[in-house]
Amino acid sequence: MKTSWRTVSLAATAVSVLALTTACGQDNSTTPASAAQNVGATAPAGSPTTGAGVGTGAANGYGADGNQSSASPTSAAPAGKLTVAANPDLGNVLTDGSGLTLYRFDKDTANPPKSNCAGDCATTWPPVPAGDASAGAGVDKALLGSVTRADGTKQLTIGGWPAYRYVKDVNGGDVNGQGVGGKWFALAPDGKKASLASLPGLSVRKDPKLGDIIVDKNGRTVYRFLKDKAWPKVISNCAGACLQKWPAVAPVKADDTQGVKKKGLMGFTRPDGTRQMTVNCWPIYTFSGDKAPGDTNGEGVGGTWYAVSPDGKPVGAPGK
Repeated sequence: MKTSWRTVSLAATAVSVLALTTACGQDNSTTPASAAQNVGATAPAGSPTTGAGVGTGAANGYGADGNQSSASPTSAAPAGKLTVAANPDLGNVLTDGSGLTLYRFDKDTANPPKSNCAGDCATTWPPVPAGDASAGAGVDKALLGSVTRADGTKQLTIGGWPAYRYVKDVNGGDVNGQGVGGKWFALAPDGKKASLASLPGLSVRKDPKLGDIIVDKNGRTVYRFLKDKAWPKVISNCAGACLQKWPAVAPVKADDTQGVKKKGLMGFTRPDGTRQMTVNCWPIYTFSGDKAPGDTNGEGVGGTWYAVSPDGKPVGAPGK
Protein backbone atom coordinates (compact mmCIF):
# COMPACT_ATOMS: atom_id res chain seq x y z
CA MET A 1 0.00 0.00 0.00
CA LYS A 2 1.50 3.37 -0.97
CA THR A 3 2.38 5.77 1.88
CA SER A 4 0.87 8.69 -0.04
CA TRP A 5 -2.62 7.25 0.56
CA ARG A 6 -2.28 8.11 4.26
CA THR A 7 -1.50 11.74 3.51
CA VAL A 8 -4.27 12.50 1.04
CA SER A 9 -6.90 14.90 2.37
CA LEU A 10 -10.38 14.88 0.88
CA ALA A 11 -12.37 18.09 0.46
CA ALA A 12 -15.81 18.20 2.10
CA THR A 13 -18.61 16.99 -0.15
CA ALA A 14 -22.40 17.05 -0.09
CA VAL A 15 -22.43 13.24 0.09
CA SER A 16 -21.83 11.74 3.53
CA VAL A 17 -19.21 9.01 3.50
CA LEU A 18 -17.64 6.43 5.73
CA ALA A 19 -13.83 6.40 5.86
CA LEU A 20 -10.97 4.84 7.77
CA THR A 21 -7.53 5.76 9.05
CA THR A 22 -5.52 2.78 7.85
CA ALA A 23 -3.15 1.99 5.02
CA CYS A 24 -6.29 2.13 2.86
CA GLY A 25 -6.82 5.88 3.58
CA GLN A 26 -7.57 8.59 6.12
CA ASP A 27 -10.47 8.78 8.53
CA ASN A 28 -13.36 11.11 7.73
CA SER A 29 -16.25 9.10 9.17
CA THR A 30 -19.77 10.33 8.53
CA THR A 31 -23.05 8.60 7.80
CA PRO A 32 -23.41 7.45 4.16
CA ALA A 33 -25.93 9.39 2.11
CA SER A 34 -29.08 7.47 1.27
CA ALA A 35 -28.83 8.78 -2.27
CA ALA A 36 -25.62 6.80 -2.72
CA GLN A 37 -27.20 3.55 -1.63
CA ASN A 38 -28.57 0.96 -3.96
CA VAL A 39 -30.04 -1.84 -1.90
CA GLY A 40 -30.85 -3.70 -5.09
CA ALA A 41 -33.92 -4.96 -6.85
CA THR A 42 -35.45 -8.31 -6.13
CA ALA A 43 -32.70 -10.88 -6.36
CA PRO A 44 -32.60 -13.13 -9.41
CA ALA A 45 -33.82 -16.66 -9.08
CA GLY A 46 -31.71 -18.65 -6.63
CA SER A 47 -29.06 -20.92 -7.94
CA PRO A 48 -28.99 -24.52 -6.78
CA THR A 49 -26.56 -25.40 -4.02
CA THR A 50 -23.87 -27.93 -4.63
CA GLY A 51 -23.67 -31.29 -3.03
CA ALA A 52 -25.77 -34.36 -2.63
CA GLY A 53 -27.03 -36.02 0.49
CA VAL A 54 -24.72 -37.60 3.01
CA GLY A 55 -24.08 -41.25 2.28
CA THR A 56 -24.73 -43.99 4.78
CA GLY A 57 -23.09 -47.33 4.72
CA ALA A 58 -22.56 -50.74 6.13
CA ALA A 59 -19.72 -51.47 8.48
CA ASN A 60 -17.60 -53.09 5.79
CA GLY A 61 -15.64 -49.86 5.75
CA TYR A 62 -15.51 -49.26 2.03
CA GLY A 63 -18.91 -49.39 0.37
CA ALA A 64 -22.35 -47.99 1.01
CA ASP A 65 -23.87 -51.44 0.59
CA GLY A 66 -20.90 -53.78 0.10
CA ASN A 67 -21.60 -54.05 -3.64
CA GLN A 68 -19.51 -52.65 -6.42
CA SER A 69 -20.93 -49.69 -8.29
CA SER A 70 -21.78 -49.92 -11.96
CA ALA A 71 -20.18 -46.53 -12.52
CA SER A 72 -17.12 -46.41 -14.77
CA PRO A 73 -13.81 -46.88 -12.94
CA THR A 74 -12.00 -43.59 -12.32
CA SER A 75 -8.71 -44.96 -11.01
CA ALA A 76 -6.82 -43.89 -14.14
CA ALA A 77 -8.36 -40.40 -14.29
CA PRO A 78 -5.76 -37.71 -13.58
CA ALA A 79 -6.15 -35.42 -10.60
CA GLY A 80 -5.75 -32.22 -12.61
CA LYS A 81 -6.01 -28.84 -10.90
CA LEU A 82 -7.44 -29.24 -7.42
CA THR A 83 -10.09 -26.69 -6.49
CA VAL A 84 -12.47 -25.87 -3.65
CA ALA A 85 -16.25 -26.33 -3.75
CA ALA A 86 -18.73 -25.07 -1.15
CA ASN A 87 -21.12 -27.64 0.27
CA PRO A 88 -24.09 -26.50 2.42
CA ASP A 89 -23.45 -29.23 4.99
CA LEU A 90 -19.68 -29.62 4.88
CA GLY A 91 -18.29 -26.19 4.02
CA ASN A 92 -15.25 -26.13 1.73
CA VAL A 93 -14.62 -29.49 0.06
CA LEU A 94 -11.58 -30.41 -2.04
CA THR A 95 -12.35 -31.47 -5.62
CA ASP A 96 -10.30 -32.73 -8.55
CA GLY A 97 -9.99 -31.13 -11.97
CA SER A 98 -13.36 -32.58 -12.98
CA GLY A 99 -15.14 -31.26 -9.90
CA LEU A 100 -15.40 -34.67 -8.20
CA THR A 101 -15.11 -34.75 -4.41
CA LEU A 102 -11.94 -36.18 -2.88
CA TYR A 103 -12.04 -38.32 0.26
CA ARG A 104 -9.84 -39.66 3.07
CA PHE A 105 -9.99 -42.99 4.91
CA ASP A 106 -9.76 -43.26 8.69
CA LYS A 107 -7.77 -46.51 8.45
CA ASP A 108 -5.00 -44.70 6.56
CA THR A 109 -2.23 -42.72 8.23
CA ALA A 110 -0.82 -39.31 7.37
CA ASN A 111 2.45 -39.32 9.32
CA PRO A 112 3.94 -41.24 7.68
CA PRO A 113 1.52 -41.41 4.72
CA LYS A 114 0.17 -44.92 4.19
CA SER A 115 -2.83 -46.27 2.28
CA ASN A 116 -4.72 -49.21 3.75
CA CYS A 117 -7.26 -49.41 0.92
CA ALA A 118 -6.58 -52.07 -1.72
CA GLY A 119 -8.42 -54.77 -3.64
CA ASP A 120 -12.21 -54.34 -3.55
CA CYS A 121 -11.76 -51.22 -1.42
CA ALA A 122 -9.66 -49.55 -4.11
CA THR A 123 -12.28 -50.49 -6.71
CA THR A 124 -14.99 -48.67 -4.79
CA TRP A 125 -12.62 -45.90 -3.71
CA PRO A 126 -10.18 -45.34 -6.61
CA PRO A 127 -6.89 -43.81 -5.41
CA VAL A 128 -6.19 -40.41 -6.99
CA PRO A 129 -2.98 -40.44 -9.07
CA ALA A 130 -0.35 -37.95 -7.91
CA GLY A 131 1.31 -37.38 -11.28
CA ASP A 132 -0.33 -34.25 -12.67
CA ALA A 133 -1.95 -32.84 -9.52
CA SER A 134 -1.65 -29.08 -9.12
CA ALA A 135 -3.03 -26.52 -6.68
CA GLY A 136 -5.83 -24.21 -7.78
CA ALA A 137 -7.23 -21.22 -5.90
CA GLY A 138 -7.66 -21.87 -2.19
CA VAL A 139 -5.36 -24.92 -2.21
CA ASP A 140 -1.88 -24.75 -0.63
CA LYS A 141 0.50 -26.53 -3.00
CA ALA A 142 2.82 -27.19 -0.05
CA LEU A 143 0.21 -29.65 1.26
CA LEU A 144 0.28 -31.75 -1.92
CA GLY A 145 2.39 -34.87 -1.81
CA SER A 146 2.38 -38.53 -2.76
CA VAL A 147 2.65 -42.01 -1.29
CA THR A 148 3.83 -45.14 -3.05
CA ARG A 149 1.17 -47.86 -2.98
CA ALA A 150 1.85 -51.59 -2.74
CA ASP A 151 1.52 -51.89 -6.53
CA GLY A 152 4.19 -49.22 -7.07
CA THR A 153 1.84 -46.46 -8.22
CA LYS A 154 1.97 -42.97 -6.74
CA GLN A 155 -1.15 -41.78 -4.92
CA LEU A 156 -1.91 -38.13 -4.19
CA THR A 157 -1.78 -37.04 -0.56
CA ILE A 158 -3.23 -33.87 0.99
CA GLY A 159 -1.58 -32.88 4.24
CA GLY A 160 -0.21 -36.43 4.30
CA TRP A 161 -3.60 -38.13 3.85
CA PRO A 162 -4.02 -40.36 0.77
CA ALA A 163 -6.80 -39.06 -1.49
CA TYR A 164 -9.57 -41.10 -3.13
CA ARG A 165 -12.63 -40.67 -5.30
CA TYR A 166 -15.91 -42.56 -4.76
CA VAL A 167 -17.41 -44.53 -7.66
CA LYS A 168 -20.96 -43.53 -6.70
CA ASP A 169 -20.16 -39.83 -7.15
CA VAL A 170 -21.21 -39.18 -10.74
CA ASN A 171 -21.51 -35.39 -10.94
CA GLY A 172 -19.35 -32.57 -9.69
CA GLY A 173 -20.50 -31.62 -6.19
CA ASP A 174 -21.72 -35.11 -5.26
CA VAL A 175 -20.68 -36.16 -1.75
CA ASN A 176 -22.28 -39.61 -1.64
CA GLY A 177 -19.17 -41.02 0.02
CA GLN A 178 -19.42 -38.78 3.08
CA GLY A 179 -19.63 -40.89 6.24
CA VAL A 180 -19.70 -44.27 4.47
CA GLY A 181 -18.90 -47.02 6.96
CA GLY A 182 -18.15 -44.34 9.51
CA LYS A 183 -14.64 -44.23 8.03
CA TRP A 184 -14.80 -42.19 4.81
CA PHE A 185 -14.96 -38.40 4.79
CA ALA A 186 -14.71 -35.61 2.25
CA LEU A 187 -11.38 -33.82 2.34
CA ALA A 188 -11.09 -30.18 3.33
CA PRO A 189 -8.44 -28.18 1.39
CA ASP A 190 -5.99 -28.59 4.31
CA GLY A 191 -6.31 -32.39 4.45
CA LYS A 192 -8.66 -32.41 7.43
CA LYS A 193 -12.18 -33.81 7.35
CA ALA A 194 -14.47 -31.27 5.70
CA SER A 195 -16.88 -29.53 8.05
CA LEU A 196 -18.37 -26.07 8.39
CA ALA A 197 -16.31 -25.61 11.55
CA SER A 198 -13.11 -26.07 9.53
CA LEU A 199 -13.69 -23.07 7.25
CA PRO A 200 -11.31 -20.13 7.74
CA GLY A 201 -12.68 -16.60 8.16
CA LEU A 202 -12.32 -15.96 4.42
CA SER A 203 -11.46 -18.49 1.74
CA VAL A 204 -11.79 -19.10 -1.99
CA ARG A 205 -14.08 -21.53 -3.77
CA LYS A 206 -14.64 -22.17 -7.46
CA ASP A 207 -18.15 -21.30 -8.57
CA PRO A 208 -19.24 -23.09 -11.78
CA LYS A 209 -20.38 -19.81 -13.36
CA LEU A 210 -18.28 -17.11 -11.69
CA GLY A 211 -14.95 -18.87 -11.21
CA ASP A 212 -12.84 -18.18 -8.11
CA ILE A 213 -14.79 -16.15 -5.54
CA ILE A 214 -14.37 -15.38 -1.84
CA VAL A 215 -16.64 -16.92 0.80
CA ASP A 216 -16.93 -16.22 4.54
CA LYS A 217 -16.50 -18.62 7.48
CA ASN A 218 -19.96 -20.04 6.81
CA GLY A 219 -19.24 -20.70 3.14
CA ARG A 220 -21.45 -17.81 2.01
CA THR A 221 -20.51 -15.67 -0.96
CA VAL A 222 -19.16 -12.19 -0.19
CA TYR A 223 -19.88 -9.16 -2.37
CA ARG A 224 -18.64 -5.69 -3.30
CA PHE A 225 -20.77 -2.57 -3.79
CA LEU A 226 -19.67 -0.55 -6.82
CA LYS A 227 -20.64 2.71 -5.11
CA ASP A 228 -18.11 2.13 -2.33
CA LYS A 229 -14.57 3.52 -2.51
CA ALA A 230 -11.17 2.10 -1.58
CA TRP A 231 -8.80 4.92 -2.48
CA PRO A 232 -7.65 7.36 -1.26
CA LYS A 233 -9.91 6.31 1.63
CA VAL A 234 -12.12 3.37 2.45
CA ILE A 235 -15.70 4.55 1.92
CA SER A 236 -18.87 2.52 2.43
CA ASN A 237 -22.06 3.88 0.92
CA CYS A 238 -24.27 1.13 2.34
CA ALA A 239 -26.14 1.85 5.57
CA GLY A 240 -29.64 1.60 7.03
CA ALA A 241 -31.92 -0.54 4.88
CA CYS A 242 -29.00 -1.33 2.59
CA LEU A 243 -26.99 -2.78 5.45
CA GLN A 244 -29.96 -4.88 6.54
CA LYS A 245 -30.06 -6.47 3.11
CA TRP A 246 -26.28 -6.61 2.67
CA PRO A 247 -24.73 -7.35 6.12
CA ALA A 248 -21.16 -6.18 6.58
CA VAL A 249 -18.58 -8.94 6.95
CA ALA A 250 -16.85 -8.70 10.33
CA PRO A 251 -13.03 -8.43 10.32
CA VAL A 252 -10.93 -11.59 10.31
CA LYS A 253 -7.21 -11.97 10.91
CA ALA A 254 -4.98 -12.23 7.86
CA ASP A 255 -3.77 -15.65 9.02
CA ASP A 256 -7.40 -16.80 9.18
CA THR A 257 -7.75 -16.58 5.40
CA GLN A 258 -7.00 -19.03 2.62
CA GLY A 259 -6.37 -18.15 -1.03
CA VAL A 260 -7.21 -14.44 -0.55
CA LYS A 261 -4.60 -11.86 -1.58
CA LYS A 262 -3.11 -10.21 1.52
CA LYS A 263 -2.84 -6.72 0.03
CA GLY A 264 -5.34 -4.37 1.65
CA LEU A 265 -6.73 -7.19 3.76
CA MET A 266 -7.88 -5.41 6.93
CA GLY A 267 -10.81 -4.16 8.96
CA PHE A 268 -12.13 -0.65 9.52
CA THR A 269 -14.58 1.06 11.86
CA ARG A 270 -17.97 2.19 10.59
CA PRO A 271 -19.67 5.37 11.97
CA ASP A 272 -21.86 3.30 14.28
CA GLY A 273 -18.76 1.79 15.84
CA THR A 274 -19.03 -1.63 14.21
CA ARG A 275 -16.11 -3.11 12.32
CA GLN A 276 -16.11 -4.29 8.73
CA MET A 277 -13.63 -6.29 6.66
CA THR A 278 -11.99 -5.14 3.44
CA VAL A 279 -10.28 -7.05 0.64
CA ASN A 280 -7.77 -4.90 -1.24
CA CYS A 281 -9.27 -2.04 0.81
CA TRP A 282 -12.78 -2.62 -0.58
CA PRO A 283 -15.57 -3.20 1.99
CA ILE A 284 -17.18 -6.63 1.71
CA TYR A 285 -20.69 -7.86 2.51
CA THR A 286 -22.87 -10.95 2.41
CA PHE A 287 -26.40 -11.02 0.94
CA SER A 288 -29.56 -11.79 2.89
CA GLY A 289 -31.00 -13.40 -0.23
CA ASP A 290 -28.37 -16.16 -0.13
CA LYS A 291 -29.90 -18.94 1.94
CA ALA A 292 -27.13 -21.54 1.80
CA PRO A 293 -23.40 -21.89 1.07
CA GLY A 294 -22.83 -21.82 -2.66
CA ASP A 295 -25.70 -19.40 -3.39
CA THR A 296 -24.79 -16.38 -5.52
CA ASN A 297 -28.19 -14.69 -5.67
CA GLY A 298 -26.60 -11.29 -5.02
CA GLU A 299 -24.54 -11.37 -8.20
CA GLY A 300 -25.42 -8.38 -10.40
CA VAL A 301 -28.27 -7.12 -8.18
CA GLY A 302 -29.11 -3.53 -9.10
CA GLY A 303 -26.14 -3.50 -11.45
CA THR A 304 -24.00 -2.56 -8.43
CA TRP A 305 -23.42 -5.72 -6.37
CA TYR A 306 -20.92 -8.39 -7.41
CA ALA A 307 -19.09 -11.36 -5.95
CA VAL A 308 -15.44 -10.75 -5.05
CA SER A 309 -12.40 -12.36 -6.65
CA PRO A 310 -9.36 -13.39 -4.54
CA ASP A 311 -7.67 -10.07 -5.39
CA GLY A 312 -10.70 -7.97 -4.46
CA LYS A 313 -12.11 -7.29 -7.93
CA PRO A 314 -15.89 -7.45 -8.57
CA VAL A 315 -16.49 -10.63 -10.56
CA GLY A 316 -18.64 -10.07 -13.65
CA ALA A 317 -18.96 -6.29 -13.24
CA PRO A 318 -19.01 -4.48 -16.60
CA GLY A 319 -15.69 -2.86 -17.37
CA LYS A 320 -14.05 -4.11 -14.17
